[in-house]
Amino acid sequence: MSNTLGSKYRVTIFGQSHSPMIGAVIEGVPVGVVPDMEAVAAFMARRAPGQGDLSTPRKETDAVRIIAGLNERGETCGAPLTAVIENADARSRDYAALRDVPRPGHADYAAAVRFLGHNDIRGGGQFSGRLTAPLCFAGALALQILAEKGVRVKARIQSVSGIEDAPMDFADPPLDAIAVSGLPCVNADAAGRMAEAIRAARAAGDSVGGVVECFATGLPAGLGDGMFDGVENRVARALFGIPAVKGVEFGAGFAAAGMRGSAHNDPFRIEDGRVVTETNRHGGALGGITTGMPLVVRAAFKPTPSIALEQKSVSLSRSENATLTVQGRHDPCVVPRAVPVVEAAVACVILDMMLE
Repeated sequence: MSNTLGSKYRVTIFGQSHSPMIGAVIEGVPVGVVPDMEAVAAFMARRAPGQGDLSTPRKETDAVRIIAGLNERGETCGAPLTAVIENADARSRDYAALRDVPRPGHADYAAAVRFLGHNDIRGGGQFSGRLTAPLCFAGALALQILAEKGVRVKARIQSVSGIEDAPMDFADPPLDAIAVSGLPCVNADAAGRMAEAIRAARAAGDSVGGVVECFATGLPAGLGDGMFDGVENRVARALFGIPAVKGVEFGAGFAAAGMRGSAHNDPFRIEDGRVVTETNRHGGALGGITTGMPLVVRAAFKPTPSIALEQKSVSLSRSENATLTVQGRHDPCVVPRAVPVVEAAVACVILDMMLE
């Protein structure tokens, strides 16, 4: 089971959804960094559950406690930085029946086969979105270090259930226009309609998915390598580590397949003594290497598989068809809480590449 991301800024996630605690071990943090725990707490709060009727009612503060890696002055000291987050509101009884009848759309069945039935079924175990909390801590720390290098990473909800936010300029994205409270969008009307779509799905016992779009600005040109170690390869690997992500695209993405080269190519020009492109349909990377333009990446999230409607499944012990109704507390849409997770994953990869 690979739970490690990166080579220089190396993040290892540990724990399960209902284990006493979850956390991260981060190797390669530059020495002398004093983690801004207020900024960390604000970032973690954006992902935390229990925030109104658009998310699961599970209550977790996501308070981070650093237990190793700092000296007596609170600075990173070269030792692996280890942080833990307690699981305070797990309700394991809701998952007892799932050992025999796996949930459609979840990793229950695949994990049972892979781990010979010894997988932790409670809350999805290590396959749960709960494990994105320590990733967010690693990302919050990475964002602090990147800010000192002039790099910003910010994401927004591009769409929920087919409802689109206003388009943004890939070459010069107005990052400060993205709201950081409620649903992070540019257009308030679109955000309101997205919220209503989520509430309607919950009322129907169902769920919806959507797309998160992320921008990284201030990047230098020349990060990444061709073939299998390009910036897109590495960012995509990190994003696919987020539960519920089913698709990743950069720049114009799949829309490029319907364009002519003359329409997709971004003309070069000199601006303030440096090479830029007039547009940014390439999304900030060519040949797997950053061009200095904003990195633009989108992650598509599937609808939450845990829904209140009765679903068809199988009984593994009896080898026969069965039905189940999922119990427990679940998000009607994971997209709102996934926005900081996408930022965290992208920030970790960028810092890792910059430290190389």
